[in-house]
Amino acid sequence: MRDDLDLPFFFGVDQGLFGMYHAPAVRPRQALLMCPPLGQDLIRCHRLYRQLAQALAGQGVAVLRFDYHGTGDAAGASNEVDWDRCIVDTITAAAEVRARAGVDRVVAFGARLGGSIALAAASPARFAEVIAWDPVFDGADHVAALDAMQAALRQDPDRFTHTRDAADAAGQWLGFDIGAALRRQLAALQVDANAVPTLVLDSLPEDEPRRWDGRLGEHGRIRVLGQPTPWNDLRRLETAILSPPLIQAVSGRFREIA
Repeated sequence: MRDDLDLPFFFGVDQGLFGMYHAPAVRPRQALLMCPPLGQDLIRCHRLYRQLAQALAGQGVAVLRFDYHGTGDAAGASNEVDWDRCIVDTITAAAEVRARAGVDRVVAFGARLGGSIALAAASPARFAEVIAWDPVFDGADHVAALDAMQAALRQDPDRFTHTRDAADAAGQWLGFDIGAALRRQLAALQVDANAVPTLVLDSLPEDEPRRWDGRLGEHGRIRVLGQPTPWNDLRRLETAILSPPLIQAVSGRFREIA
């Protein structure tokens, strides 16, 4: 695929959302909307999202990567990120990729909280399918894990010569300012099955609980990737998340539904 088919642009209310549209070289019959995760996961997945977008565009799929309000290159600050607004932004992005690609069939992909957002927005965004990579189904567990990582980071001797003051690190998760509203929203988050076909790609380490077990409903399937992803490994916090098995699985799914 040629580089000039990758188009950055702003869209949405007041042009506040940022998108990167990957146009295939042929007329597409379907599109993929890539819902990013939040916080440090967004940074670590950036390269993989681009790799996946380019791979699918090479298969004739129109792809839109985008940033919610308060994330990436969109308007707003990180402490303004709001769960409900992320869902609204996702619905807006789904309409945008339909208009740009000229297709009605849109599949959503998301890693971690990006998968959770895609599932929450699935019906109003009219997704044909959701592909969720290690999605968060139980928000309270996720908040507890982030709090534990933040506490460990604050006193990590490999990163700081002196333990950071607790008050200095309060209101943050792994380098990102977190608003009180988002913390409350995530703590109360429970993702349930819906009528949209869902494929969960499981790459969690063996000792981590699968909160989606028994909650996907009749339209849900699980595919184990085999290569564990170190989402919560503080030692690899600055390491990009790369997963050839993930790209192969998503590319293969699109070949199945082509």
